[in-house]
Amino acid sequence: MYITRATILRLSAALSIMSFDAQAQEPNAYQLFDPVVSVLQSPRCMNCHQSARPTQKDSMIAHIQNVVRGTAGLGAPTMQCIACHQEKNTADGKVPGARGWHMPPLPMVWEGLTSAQICHQMQDPKRNGNRKTPEEVIEHMRTDPLVLWAWDPGAGRSTPSITHDQFIERLELWAKAGMPCPDEQAAAR
Repeated sequence: MYITRATILRLSAALSIMSFDAQAQEPNAYQLFDPVVSVLQSPRCMNCHQSARPTQKDSMIAHIQNVVRGTAGLGAPTMQCIACHQEKNTADGKVPGARGWHMPPLPMVWEGLTSAQICHQMQDPKRNGNRKTPEEVIEHMRTDPLVLWAWDPGAGRSTPSITHDQFIERLELWAKAGMPCPDEQAAAR
């Protein structure tokens, strides 16, 4: 059988393209956090992961009634979060709610952080709610009523860009890879 040089070149080019396509489809370890942080930086999460006062709506405007964090993340003593936010969405979904509604502890604030900084924070028990293992981080994201609320926010609010099941799958992939974080320059882009 005789193969021409042109045929060999065509086959070589085709194999190179196929190899390039396979590499392009497989994310590098640092990209594994991208779908995770897309959820964490959505308004559903960011509205409460604030330092001084929560924001609200998809536009993340300052919370009406001049709501503030308070010392324990429960609101001011005279206007605690649970005064309005019940165990489920109320007023036809206009007032969001989930069991234990509160702001996260100050070390868990994501306001103003890059995706790389949030990634490193999620690995640090002092800044992630004292979760010492990737499995504990995933369990929090899998079962916490406030996290789950993001996918059932009521009243026409947007949900995160991926489903909760997809979010957990992405968290598990990221954890299995060793929880790699994007570098600061790439995260700032």
